[in-house]
Amino acid sequence: MDFVLIFFGIIFMIAGVLGSFLPILPGPPLSWIGLLLLHLTKIVPANTTFLVVTLVVAILVLVLDYVIPAVGTKRFGGSKIGMIGTTLGLLVAIIFPVFGVFGIVIWPFIGALIGELINKSTGQNAMKAAFGSFIGFLASTFLKFIVAVIYFGFFIKSLITYGPNLF
Repeated sequence: MDFVLIFFGIIFMIAGVLGSFLPILPGPPLSWIGLLLLHLTKIVPANTTFLVVTLVVAILVLVLDYVIPAVGTKRFGGSKIGMIGTTLGLLVAIIFPVFGVFGIVIWPFIGALIGELINKSTGQNAMKAAFGSFIGFLASTFLKFIVAVIYFGFFIKSLITYGPNLF
């Protein structure tokens, strides 16, 4: 049974890292499930505090993933309509993957730009706000990737430490 849990834990870890870049997959929560599966084995001692702290971090990063692009838009002079446009653009990227992986970059930018133009911003201000959306997206993607890789590191370290006990 431990081998099955470890196998699926590895699958969730890989999906978590990929989910850092793909909007369909929630990266850090998937990585956390991989950690949970590893801690459910008989070889790794369950550490409730570790699991709770990593879960809280995964949930916090999940929430920040939706907030940071909107904050980036606002920080670069965007309006509330521009922030709404960023969020709608992200939803469009998820629902209609027209541009593939690049859609998660392009659609929030376009959404912020359209939102600012609707708000009667000048073209220059609208572009600046859309650029803020792009910077926010990059920041949130980087944050998700770092957390997923750290969780993968925890997973590998635990396997190296306790793995010999499998046999």
